[in-house]
Amino acid sequence: MLVEAAVKAAKEAFPIWSSKSPLERSQILNKLADLIEHDLEAFAQAESKDQGKTITFARTVDIPRAVHNFRFFASSILHHVTECTEMPTMGCVHYTSRAPVGVAGLISPWNLPLYLLTWKIAPAIACGNTVVAKPSEMTSVTAWMMCKLMEKAGVPPGVVNVVFGAGAKAGEALVCHPDVPLISFTGSTLTAQRITEKSAPHCKRLSLELGGKNPAIIFDDADLGQCIPTTVRSSFANQGEICLCTSRIFVQRGIYSEFLKRFVEETKKWKTGNPSDPTINVGALISKEHLEKVRNYVKKAQAEGARVLCGEGVDPLALPPGNQKGYFMLPTVIAEVKDESCCMQEEIFGPVTCVVPFDTEEEVIRRANGVKYGLAATVWSGNVGRVHRVAHRLQSGLVWTNCWLVRDLNLPFGGMKASGIGREGAKDSYEFFTEVKTITIKH
Repeated sequence: MLVEAAVKAAKEAFPIWSSKSPLERSQILNKLADLIEHDLEAFAQAESKDQGKTITFARTVDIPRAVHNFRFFASSILHHVTECTEMPTMGCVHYTSRAPVGVAGLISPWNLPLYLLTWKIAPAIACGNTVVAKPSEMTSVTAWMMCKLMEKAGVPPGVVNVVFGAGAKAGEALVCHPDVPLISFTGSTLTAQRITEKSAPHCKRLSLELGGKNPAIIFDDADLGQCIPTTVRSSFANQGEICLCTSRIFVQRGIYSEFLKRFVEETKKWKTGNPSDPTINVGALISKEHLEKVRNYVKKAQAEGARVLCGEGVDPLALPPGNQKGYFMLPTVIAEVKDESCCMQEEIFGPVTCVVPFDTEEEVIRRANGVKYGLAATVWSGNVGRVHRVAHRLQSGLVWTNCWLVRDLNLPFGGMKASGIGREGAKDSYEFFTEVKTITIKH
């Protein structure tokens, strides 16, 4: 079996790779980053064709962030420190020592294929682990391209092993393998539940970065000139196929009508079509089945009495002849949706967002928290005290105020509730991918 062979190769490579100094591993990671950056256009073209995302998004977000992931952790691993304390009355010194864990199982999704895969591989091998990675079977081309650069970058055989296959077979075999002591997974909450169950007999350490139903809260003192274009982007970037995308927009009633009018106007400026066209904002969804799933959410909202203000079923979708059989959908804005609607409760993962009014701060916090997810949120207000107050009370692992998707890899990344367990970031990844021991010396 492929997973068995990959784990065996990773296990055999572990002693040599883990014995390399952080500086040696850092130099190899930087070389790999240079090679990907050199071939950035080829990677961007491949990812656009593989997933259907726009070439502009691949060029400016996915591939540059993959390069940044390797460079960031190549630098980060050089600056971690261990702890030391003294007990003079006992004549003892205590200090900690960290070592890589072993073979890391890394399972990444289809929506940001290389970006999210490298976000796992980079810290894992920087810390001295070897890995078996399983990218999504739907978007595996850029992972294959990266593999071709490994030897050129100086990565020894067996350190990075990539297994291509379906989650039910290859992914489950990796999760259940007794020689893989840790699993990092990004994907659906349902799959994460199965991973938790299957890994439990082996007491594996888990990092689970899952879905979201992310709210944007827009108060009546928000700067709409900045808020509206940013919220359109946060709703529809990458066809809405980002776990951090906004899918519930709460607008204070005093500016609700104005916001709705301007938001719909801005949304209609986004062009859907050929992903290879650099002027296009919205490409194709990942599959026919996923397109139907997203469309069905719009139909359910209409059946419940909600209004579709633009997009699916309202505006004509004009596609070039070569794209007319593709899985395209216009950015869709829905109003007058009830909080208990599936469109307000379930992750849609497509170019659909719901806009609803609210009256008070207390009310909107309660409603924003009224879902099972807790990944990200955005707050728009010019009142500094208010943004601090609201941010502290929102049940979200990340809260942006007056911006969206501004990330520093030094800081923790992860959600609350059904949005996952574990954190990703420099310190958190270092702790996840290493074992710690405390050593006490009496003198």
